[in-house]
Amino acid sequence: MKALILVGGFGTRLRPLTLSLPKPLVDFCNKPTVMHQIEALVEVGVTHVILGVGYRADVMETELKKHEERLGITITLSYEEEPLGTAGPLALAKEMLVDEGNEKFFVLNADVICSYPFKSMLDFHEKHGGEGTICVTKVEEPSRYGVVVYNENGKIDRFVEKPQTFVSNKINAGIYLFNKDILERIELKPTSIEKKIFPEMSKEGELYAMELQGYWMDVGQPKDFIVGSNLYLANAAQHTPGILSKHPCVFGNVLVHETATIGKDCQIGPDVVIGPGVVVEDGVCIQNSTIMSSSRIGSHTWISNSIVGWRCRIGKWVRLEGVSVLGEDVAIKDELYVNGGRILPHKEIGSSVPTPTIIM
Repeated sequence: MKALILVGGFGTRLRPLTLSLPKPLVDFCNKPTVMHQIEALVEVGVTHVILGVGYRADVMETELKKHEERLGITITLSYEEEPLGTAGPLALAKEMLVDEGNEKFFVLNADVICSYPFKSMLDFHEKHGGEGTICVTKVEEPSRYGVVVYNENGKIDRFVEKPQTFVSNKINAGIYLFNKDILERIELKPTSIEKKIFPEMSKEGELYAMELQGYWMDVGQPKDFIVGSNLYLANAAQHTPGILSKHPCVFGNVLVHETATIGKDCQIGPDVVIGPGVVVEDGVCIQNSTIMSSSRIGSHTWISNSIVGWRCRIGKWVRLEGVSVLGEDVAIKDELYVNGGRILPHKEIGSSVPTPTIIM
């Protein structure tokens, strides 16, 4: 089987992290985001993954070649010279997606983190016999989204954009399984699969919805990245508790890479991810945050609700909070306060940032 992952453009919502790496390669819970998806696809027999990219394809190709051999699969890039929306990339990759014996393929939004129910999707798709299956997920406030209306068998009746009265609380989760026939519907031009292709398919009775069980999050912006990390850790606590840290300074669900070091009298957690080679000095408190590889956190620093990028140096007695995001190689001097700062790579911060600010 094959799969197409829609990577898209510049990752502007996740800056400053995406100024150093393309969004799919940014570490999510100590693994590039896209590798969570690729490894789950491999488990159900996908042998060829195509990435629809429009930005920094060279960096993507170099990094993913390392994983190609490890997983025993083929990873190919399909480069968009102009943005093609969410349907156009299928037409662009048509020749790669279709060959003899390949009757269906997965399509994923690269920002989606969940439990990836690919086996259940295959079974459901086979059972209903339609042209397409989309995963849907339940939301608390459907009026903020476009919702999916379908019958008890999953056959989609219609899509309703931001309904003001209740018609459904299920939204498109950005994970699809299609028969190759869908490619005949899509022209090689900028096209929205959600607004043009899906309504056509539902009118013909060819599109079905499967409700996603468990957690789901689009992690394409910092606050959702943090929430998504928490959901991932909670899911790990339930299904794969062995990957979580049992360090005496850890409280709640915490993921610590085996090469990281944690000093004395720290309080790490709940909901913390600590990456490879990170050094956490004595007396540090971290909660609801991610610390990426090779960063150093000075003693008695307090970090909450933030993302610290690669190779950062945080001084002693620093307070970092308010969805602060530090790009690669940022240095913060001792005894400073950063609240909601978005700090671009290679900057040195010598004074406090008391209100949310982009520091260039």
